[in-house]
Amino acid sequence: MNEHRYEAFLRWTGDRGEGTADYRSYGREHVITAPGKADLEGSSDRAFRGDASRWNPEELLVAALSSCHMLMYLHLCADAGATVVGYEDDASGVMAMGSDGSGEFREVVLRPRVTVLAEDMVPVASAQHERAHSLCFIARSVNFPVRHEPVVEAASG
Repeated sequence: MNEHRYEAFLRWTGDRGEGTADYRSYGREHVITAPGKADLEGSSDRAFRGDASRWNPEELLVAALSSCHMLMYLHLCADAGATVVGYEDDASGVMAMGSDGSGEFREVVLRPRVTVLAEDMVPVASAQHERAHSLCFIARSVNFPVRHEPVVEAASG
């Protein structure tokens, strides 16, 4: 099997002078870096004392699923002869909290809105969503359902 390796460096930036002396004494801010890429500013969700202006891990997971699906989908459409000229996704995820403080995603729903060049491409483009899901690297790696509610339409004019 051919393997690919991915690396990221995370540095916590939330020390407010007391370290983790108690749960309220430290910030959740951190920076994620990788060679040749812009820094990604992260934190925890606001519900967990995080900075809402920064990306949290849960949002990054939903975004990774959305991005992976789109990239595989565009590849499949190109191979199938369906010319995609627009793609947007309003993705969302639901995480449930356990009584012990643990949490887990229950599902992620992708809502891609795709525009193809011509009306006769709509059926071909629509059919690629299920295959894209079955091939998406990230969706194949999670232990919760990733549902799709796609809309595919032809460009007007």
